[in-house]
Amino acid sequence: MTVADVLVDGFDRIREVVHGAVEDLSAAQLAERLDGDANSIGWLVWHLTRVQDDHLAGLTGAEQVWTAGGWDERFGLPFPAADIGYGHSSDDVAAVRVESPDLLTAYHDAVHDQTVAWVGKLTESSLDEVVDENWEPPVTLAVRLVSVLSDDLQHAGQAAFTRGILLRR
Repeated sequence: MTVADVLVDGFDRIREVVHGAVEDLSAAQLAERLDGDANSIGWLVWHLTRVQDDHLAGLTGAEQVWTAGGWDERFGLPFPAADIGYGHSSDDVAAVRVESPDLLTAYHDAVHDQTVAWVGKLTESSLDEVVDENWEPPVTLAVRLVSVLSDDLQHAGQAAFTRGILLRR
């Protein structure tokens, strides 16, 4: 198994959890929050996909799928196109209203496809490339990709957990 295979497998696992977390939910269920300040499933999946899209576009030099594919317009959220959800307030989380799970999974799948096409070509030696010198030590490609995988898996797990609670109510 190559480094590229491991990375593709990691991103495939995120996709599986995302699909399972939103499958057959209504718009109301996607927006429901376990308490007044909790993140909704819709926000969690939107945010984790925006983070992946943003970070991978930064690594590849490509335009984000969010804008290149017109997803920003389809979602119609009240945020600037560059917003990925980092630092969102409780009111911002509440503003993420998604009409259906299909919209979330279609955007996620578009980002996933672009991600795995790129990481599927990486070699072990490329992982040592410094991609961000604003940190000490500087961030390598490996560290950035593991960061995205970790963040996305945590949020996907939170969405799956929230789904379980909502469906048991």
